[in-house]
Order: sequence, then C-alpha cells, then structure tokens
Amino acid sequence: MEFKDYYATMGVPRDATPAQIKQAYRKLARRYHPDVSKEPDAEARFKEVGEAYEVLRDPDKRAAYDQLGSGPRPGEQFRPPPDWGAGFDFRHDARQAGGEGPGFAFEGDPSEFFEALFGRAGGAQGRAHRARERGADHHARVIIDLAASLEGGTRTLTVGGRTLNVKIPKGIQAGQHIRLAGQGEQLPGEARAGDLLLEVSFAPHPLFRPEGRDLHFDLPIAPWEAALGASVAVPTPEGPVSLQVPPGSRAGTRLRLRGRGLPARPPGDLYATLQIALPPADTPATRAAYEAFAAATPFNPRSSLGAGS
Repeated sequence: MEFKDYYATMGVPRDATPAQIKQAYRKLARRYHPDVSKEPDAEARFKEVGEAYEVLRDPDKRAAYDQLGSGPRPGEQFRPPPDWGAGFDFRHDARQAGGEGPGFAFEGDPSEFFEALFGRAGGAQGRAHRARERGADHHARVIIDLAASLEGGTRTLTVGGRTLNVKIPKGIQAGQHIRLAGQGEQLPGEARAGDLLLEVSFAPHPLFRPEGRDLHFDLPIAPWEAALGASVAVPTPEGPVSLQVPPGSRAGTRLRLRGRGLPARPPGDLYATLQIALPPADTPATRAAYEAFAAATPFNPRSSLGAGS
C-alpha cells in the first residue's frame, strides 16, 4: 500500500498551523474544483486534497497520523502498526472538542491508505460533518433605480460577471441588504453554499434624493407665492398633489408631506425644500413691475449687516 504524505499534498510544513492548513485547502480546492478547473487531473487532485484536509484539519486524526512519521522510503510498501491509532477517537466532532469545527471533507470513496488508518467510517463521518458545513457568504454592492424601491418587483442585475434576477423588496433603502440564499461560496461535495448579500445603493434620480426612508426634492416658487402663500402642485412618487405654502415662507424652508416617501414599514416622508425663483426683468412690463415694487416697499435685505443701505 502506498503511503500518502498529506502535508506534501497540501503543500504545507508538518508544523503548519490549523489556519495555514485551512488556507492551503481553500486555495487548492478552488484550483482543482472539477466545475472550474481545466487541468486534466483536476478531479483526482481535488479528491486527494480533500482527503488530506480531512485528516489534517481534525486534531485527533492529525495527531495519530503524525505518529507514523514521514512514511517509508521510496519504493517500500506501507502497513500501519497493529496498535496504531490506540487512544484516538476518529469520530468525534471537532466543534465539541474546541477545534475549528468540521472541515470540508473529501468527496467520493476514501483511498486504501485512508481506509487502513481510519476505516470507511472516517470518510462517512467527514461527509456528515461537511453536510453541516456551509460556504462563506459573499458581499457585493449593486446600484438600482429608485423606481425599483418605490414599486418593488424583479430586476435583472449583473453581479461579479453573473446575471441574476433579483427580487427587490418594496421600500428598500440605500445601505440595506438583499440576501440571495445559496449564491455565495460553493464548497465541494455536500456542503451548503453560502449566501450572496447585495448592498443596495441608488442611481441618481432626476428629481428625488433618498435619505433613509425619506425623499427630498427642491420646490421652486415665485416670490409672491412665498410672500402671500399659495397652494401649488408638487410631484410625489404616486403622482401630483397639492401643497400649501404658508405666507411669509423663506428660501430653504422644508415642507413635509407625511407618508409620501419610500413605501417602507413605516413609510417615509417627502420633504420639499423651497427655492425662490426670480422672474427675469427682460420685458418692459416686468421691469416696470420691479421698479414699482421697489418704490412701494422700504425693504432692505442687508439691514442685519449694519452696513447702511
């Protein structure tokens, strides 16, 4: 029976830490995964790496394996000693033993060498562990249009080169996440795939600025509307509504339309920030109107500056 040097298979020294072994496994598993690798012996190498990791990630299996030393000299056959493995429990759960938890055990039938040391139960136990393991979650940021949050529904998004149909929850806010189950890291074998977490951000909208669940926009009004008050039509996500501008309103005043923001739970509000728009004095009539207005009022906008007129 051929001796298997699991450390050489993993490309790590015999005193490698569990973290180094796990890192080496992840790198090699990605390299030789049959679904992505183009190397002709990828499947065989993938199983070898998985078997090596099944032993080296488990404290008891590794300790027992280390007792064998570096194996026989080249060309010699290997047989484990009769009392080999005494005192070790190869079926324990590494989580309960305070280890790093179950590893990502090898897929398929174990080698003759593995069976001679640990029996087929060792591989079966590893597969049971692997079934309880899951891949890591992946994270990505996506940009959606504001209408997707206002309306909800499905959007086609490109994430990391993949095209996904993503259901957008109605009322989702910038910075919140959409979880796509099973779209994260896929480990070999029976392990559950991780999830893909999409952080939402909004593309610029021509009118509304989202802030949390609230929406903001600038509302231009005429000087007489600001001074005298007026009822003006304003846009909202659901369509135009009437908004009452109080008399004596100033530029920068914010008026709130309750419940007209993002349709979250609870819904946000819509804020209109007043911007006073001056008509140009580009005709004799408007110029005369400005002159009459100036003569009719003693208003001095710079009185607070103490600089006279």
